[in-house]
Formats: sequence, C-alpha cells, structure tokens
Amino acid sequence: MAAPALTFARRLCWRPLREIRQAQAVSIPAVHLHMTAATMQVSQKDFEKAQEQLKLLKKDPGNETKLKLYALFKQATEGPCSAPKPGMLDFVKKAKWDAWNSLGNLSQDNARQKYTELVSSLVSAESAGQKKDASPEESGHDGYETILVTTKNNITKIMFNRPDRKNAINHKMYREIIKALEEAGKDDSTIAVITGNGDYYSSGNDLNNFTNIQPGEMEKMAKDGAVLLKEFVGHFIDFPKPLIAVVNGPAIGICVTVLGLCDIVYASDRVTLEKLWFVQLKIPFKATFHSPFSQLGQSPEGCSSYLFPKIMGSAKANEILLFNKKLTAAEACAQGLVTEVFPDSTFQKEVWAKLEAYASLPKNSLAVSKQLLRNVEKEKLHAVNSKECEVLKERTLAEFQQTYC
Repeated sequence: MAAPALTFARRLCWRPLREIRQAQAVSIPAVHLHMTAATMQVSQKDFEKAQEQLKLLKKDPGNETKLKLYALFKQATEGPCSAPKPGMLDFVKKAKWDAWNSLGNLSQDNARQKYTELVSSLVSAESAGQKKDASPEESGHDGYETILVTTKNNITKIMFNRPDRKNAINHKMYREIIKALEEAGKDDSTIAVITGNGDYYSSGNDLNNFTNIQPGEMEKMAKDGAVLLKEFVGHFIDFPKPLIAVVNGPAIGICVTVLGLCDIVYASDRVTLEKLWFVQLKIPFKATFHSPFSQLGQSPEGCSSYLFPKIMGSAKANEILLFNKKLTAAEACAQGLVTEVFPDSTFQKEVWAKLEAYASLPKNSLAVSKQLLRNVEKEKLHAVNSKECEVLKERTLAEFQQTYC
C-alpha cells in the first residue's frame, strides 16, 4: 500500500492492543461470558493477525474498503457507534461516522469475524493479482513510453500509462497509440482493448502541447496538430478488429469523442479521488464524460459532430457538444454512448470475463462482421474527420490571434 494510503488505513483501523483489550473489557455483553476462553483467544489472535496483514498490503484497497475496515474495527473494539455525528462539512469524519453507524447492533464478535474475513480477501486478491501479473502467458510489447501494450488470451490491451498526469495525451502518446493500433490490427489477437492506468481513463489533451509556442510557430503548430489528430482518429475509423474501450474512470475531450468509433464501451461507476488544496483531503467524485469544446473556444473532433447526434439524438448531443454538459457513466449509458456500466468493486472481473469470452470467438468471422458494419459509413467518417480537423485548425489560429494579436 502506498505511504499516504497506509497512514490513512492505520489511522482508521489500528489502535494499541491495550486500548483494544480495555474496550472489549467494558463493551462485551454478558452473553459473551458463556464463550470458552479458547474460543475467545483464537478469535482475538486472528483479529490481531489480520491487523498485521493489513499493514503489509502493497496496493491501496480504496476508500470504500478502508471505511469498511474502519467501521468493523470500531465495532469490534468499542461496540455500536455512540460518537456524536460530525458536521456535514467535516467530510472525512462524516464518512467514517456513517460507515460505523451503518453497522447498527452488529455484535463485536461478528464484527471481528467480518474484519478478519475482509482482510483475508484483500490479501488473497493481491496475491492472485501478483501471480497474474507474473504470468508468462502475457507478452509485453517493447518500444513504448507513454502506453503499455500487452497481448494475452487473444486480447491486445493498449493502456494509457501516464497516471501522474491523469493519462493526458501529449504528442508522443498520440503517435504511440497510432503505432499500437497499427500493430494490434495486424497481430494474431482477436480483439483489442483500450483502457487507462490509475484513477482516470484520460483527461484529454495535455496542456503542455500548447505551451511555449512562439507567435511565428503558431500556424505550423496548428497545421501539424490537425494532421496528427486526423491520423489518430483515422486509425480508429480503419481499425479492422473489434475495438473495445474499458473506461476505468473519468474521460475528457478526445478520449470521449472517439468512444463513438469503438465497437463496445464498458465503464466503471467508480469514484475518483481529487485532492482539494485548501483542506488536503481526498473527496469522492463520480466518474464523468466531458467534452468542453465551447469552454475552450474549440470545436468537436473524433467524428463526434456526426456520431453523437446519430447515437443519442440531436438534442442530447447538442447539450454535450455545444453546451459542455458533463455526463455520469450511467447517463452516458442511458444515451447510448456507453454499452454497460459496472460497479467498481466488480468492474475488472466482470469486464475481463466478457472480453475473454469474446476473444474465444472465431477471429476471422469477427473481423469480417466488423468490416461489414463499418464499411457502410467509412467514407463518410473519413470525410467528417477531415472537416473537423480543418475547422479545429482554423479555430486554434483564431483563438491565438484573438488572445495575442
């Protein structure tokens, strides 16, 4: 578990053994006196062992799980919640209080048992994940810096890998995704999957793409950017196999608009963690889909000017493309942009089970069927892509001239 997460978990879940025993001596109901000393000793020993195992976890289990651990620990050591309810603006204490209070009259023994079982499941899951990561069946593709490309079980996975930048796409990443799509289209895999590493799917264009541009370089930058974008979107249009987006967190800009060119889009309902600078607390926010073109003085791309009205109707598409409406994963699913939404707790397990089943289907049949579906509109999509990129180039130059001239 990362250091900040470990500190948080320790604060939530661990107390000195003396305090635990004192709390038990005061709080254990009389009925528990009928339990044998051996049973109590084993239970307490397992409980203490679980606390030690929790400290050894390398991966952060997430705030939801840490709150469960906190609540079960408090219930096991102090009994039902008796603390005063914190104020609404004290987000962390309020979340902790709600989690503990939700356990109601759960007995201390049952809480201790559930705590131990939850820790055991976390340890087992991490162990299984480490074995899976080390599996020789998964082959990595070399030559990439901003993405991770692997092939396993007839699935080529292209993972955005700039989690420290919320997977923002810089020029190098654009080119590497293009290269990965070219290779995935020709390799022996049956399907290809695009996803993100970390809390975000992608935060869209890296703003560093547009910094330190000298006035004399602006026209060339706008032209080169339009060419790169046209090539990038063109590879989504022409991709010969089923292409599936596994949206693990918030998506912004270009990574939202090209979802219309994917064959299936699965999304997690996960909450992400944003650090608020004024209190330095991590507060949950729902995953969202956002294309703020008007706010940035830009215009739609990724064939969204054509596909979004076709997918969700003109009125809904206008809210998103003209007026910057932000969609939750559930709303994106209701409007047809997302195929299915999964709970974060089961997202990876359920989605990859589906993907492995898809990848076991006849490769050539899927490719032929994909082309029958796509070829009907491929010429139209390329024309839309060209027009969108031309307009974006003009908008970029116009915004620059308005700002600096």
